[in-house]
Amino acid sequence: MLTETDGRELLTIARRAITDYLNTGTTPVIEPTSPALLRNAGAFVTLKQEDRLRGCIGLLHPTLPLAQTVVDMAIAAATRDSRFPPLAVEELADITIEISVLSPLKKIKDVSEIIVGEHGLSISKGFHQGVLLPQVASGQGWDLDTFLEYVCLKAGLNEEDWRRGASLFIFSAQIFSEQ
Repeated sequence: MLTETDGRELLTIARRAITDYLNTGTTPVIEPTSPALLRNAGAFVTLKQEDRLRGCIGLLHPTLPLAQTVVDMAIAAATRDSRFPPLAVEELADITIEISVLSPLKKIKDVSEIIVGEHGLSISKGFHQGVLLPQVASGQGWDLDTFLEYVCLKAGLNEEDWRRGASLFIFSAQIFSEQ
């Protein structure tokens, strides 16, 4: 578990990474002060503008130190989320940043292991993969079946494919937000 101080540092890192990248086109080198931010961890960075999604990109697997993951995913959320045009410097003041630090993925055998609102969900089948963060289901008021259907759709699958040979993984997230 990260502390609130760690979370504030991650949010500062994310905002600096986006600001520096949009102003200079280069990825900043950031040295975190907290040793907890040096451990490898997966994370998603979500950008919101007036409470509407403006970008969200993440790394599921803990392949990089958390601080570097946040730098990379913050820049990606601002510039490479295919659902949105790249963020403009003029939009920076209107953006709220949320960071979800992920637990390791756990493969499940039965959907009864999923706790809606507590678990995020990753599905894979063939070349298709989709992920929904825990706060998506609770924010939308979804039940378990709806959560499963939407993660299938996010992966480009039929909404019932979770029943037919897909692999399901759960994870939890510690969430830090500028709000």
